[in-house]
Amino acid sequence: MAEKKPRILQNNKDMAWSLIPLLLACLVIAAIAGQCSLRVGGPEAGQVPRIDLGASLQADADALDFPIRRPEVPAEWIPNSASRPAVTGADAVASTVGFVTPAGSYLGLTQSDAGEEELLRFRADGARTDGQGVESTAGTEWVVYRGEDTEPFWIADLGESRALITGSGSQDEFLTLASAVASAPVLDPR
Repeated sequence: MAEKKPRILQNNKDMAWSLIPLLLACLVIAAIAGQCSLRVGGPEAGQVPRIDLGASLQADADALDFPIRRPEVPAEWIPNSASRPAVTGADAVASTVGFVTPAGSYLGLTQSDAGEEELLRFRADGARTDGQGVESTAGTEWVVYRGEDTEPFWIADLGESRALITGSGSQDEFLTLASAVASAPVLDPR
């Protein structure tokens, strides 16, 4: 039977030789699972996920008690997200959809029956915002809010509901979405 090495003879070299087989085993398992890759030159942008905008908004129109509009955005805009969060601080729910523009910007549209202040507080996530004026498009006035280190927020009162637009888009992209929302038909619940 082999005797154990005396403690005085155990050193960093022995530890390294013990870890090498473990690291090789981890690399083999990662390669087999396909979870490891090496890309010289850095990462590449992947494909933007796409959702069915019409189906998402129709589901919200069927489930919520306020009018939901389906904006006709440019064909090259990719609808990529949808959710139905509860508006904190108000007894209300919101319908939220997001778009990725050809420039790579993101614009989010939130529709809710919550009041303007509650909706702004909810989407601004508690950040301090100040009114910066009004933008008019397609016969609808949008109150523009900006805050330090926040994206702009455009809010319009559409009668029984409010719409809020936010994101990293340009002024022209905000105007395009605002115009599409203002002129969009209200979806009939099924």
